[in-house]
Amino acid sequence: MRLVKHLKERFHYGLIVSCIAFSHNIFSEVIIIPPSENSQERLQEAFILVNPGDVIQLTSGVYDLEDGLSLDVDDIKIIGEGHENSILNFSDQKSGAQGLMVTSDNVILQDFAVLDTKGDAIKVKGSDGISFINIRTEWSNGPKSSNGAYGLYPVESKDVLIDGCIAIGASDAGIYVGQSENIIVRNSIAKFNVAGIEIENSYYADVYGNTAVDNTGGVLVFDLPGLPQQGGHDVRVFDNLIQGNNTDNFAPPGNIVGEVPRGTGIIIMANSDVEIFDNQIENHETVGIAVVSYINDDDSADFSDSGYYPHPKSIQIHSNSVSQSGHNPDLDKDIASILFEISKGDMPDIFWDGVLPLRQMIFGQPDTEKLVLQNNGSIKFAVMNPIRYMLSFPNQLNRDQSEYANDIQPLSPVIID
Repeated sequence: MRLVKHLKERFHYGLIVSCIAFSHNIFSEVIIIPPSENSQERLQEAFILVNPGDVIQLTSGVYDLEDGLSLDVDDIKIIGEGHENSILNFSDQKSGAQGLMVTSDNVILQDFAVLDTKGDAIKVKGSDGISFINIRTEWSNGPKSSNGAYGLYPVESKDVLIDGCIAIGASDAGIYVGQSENIIVRNSIAKFNVAGIEIENSYYADVYGNTAVDNTGGVLVFDLPGLPQQGGHDVRVFDNLIQGNNTDNFAPPGNIVGEVPRGTGIIIMANSDVEIFDNQIENHETVGIAVVSYINDDDSADFSDSGYYPHPKSIQIHSNSVSQSGHNPDLDKDIASILFEISKGDMPDIFWDGVLPLRQMIFGQPDTEKLVLQNNGSIKFAVMNPIRYMLSFPNQLNRDQSEYANDIQPLSPVIID
């Protein structure tokens, strides 16, 4: 009883201690915080005073918040009563760059929603072990450039699990994992974002069992220059439904995803060792799958950053169902307008821009780096000849995919402890 009294005194605002358990050689507690007029103060104070091993329990109801929340204590669980029931509402947010910021290790976020944040919904930075389970992030007024950039936003982290989540309305990416390692994104829904799911500058990622619909682009696997971690590799995208991602691009000006054409299923840019398989990819107005290099603003692929390689390599695309592509391409975007021009309107399901280092464009890629296409059904394929395109020569597009029918070298599954 003395311990219970002490805990009540420590959380002087009336947190309810529902159980005490011995764990990791400390007393753990489940701290129940219902919505109230003081939700902001009660939640933030709990996040500051909580001890490793504790659980912060959100009840059913709406928590009206005007400032961002932050957590920097390891080994914490924040658990609600379901993403339709426990709602962190930031529609009147006055300050803070995101709704919730996590900078600690071994954190589980589960069964609650974060709505209408001024910036990103949930940002996690530098975490070794972060799990998002049955979390919903949403901007409730539909796709707008004024919406926050990211829904779920772990960066510079390791052992990232995103499972059973929903992300709606982000002006950049609904589910984004950047500069991270050991990643699983599964069983989740991304819709009405610019990018539904994005893996950027990351190593070892599995993206499977997800649904990406009504975004501008369904799934993006990007590697960009100028970031501390480069050379994204070993990404598997499989068993996903990627359908009807034809929402007009609403990214704010200057954002890299602002270049993604409306009606794109998957884009792989400047990554290596990527395997795309067993996906259902259908009804995309520009292209089903695009494999492209990163091009500078001056239309060159040369970079002062010596650590950055701007070309995709070792990309394997196999056993997918790809259909209904290119029937209304987004000609306001370069990739779509160039492809429409050189294809004379006969848009492919799978497209590779063919941009490589000059020596490789002349003499060919190493065998281990070549694009592989296998068992994708009766798709339309096209690869551009960049040299012919730049010199305005004829035959700028090659539609023969037979030379890419090489053996599949499966990548290893991602395992998170």
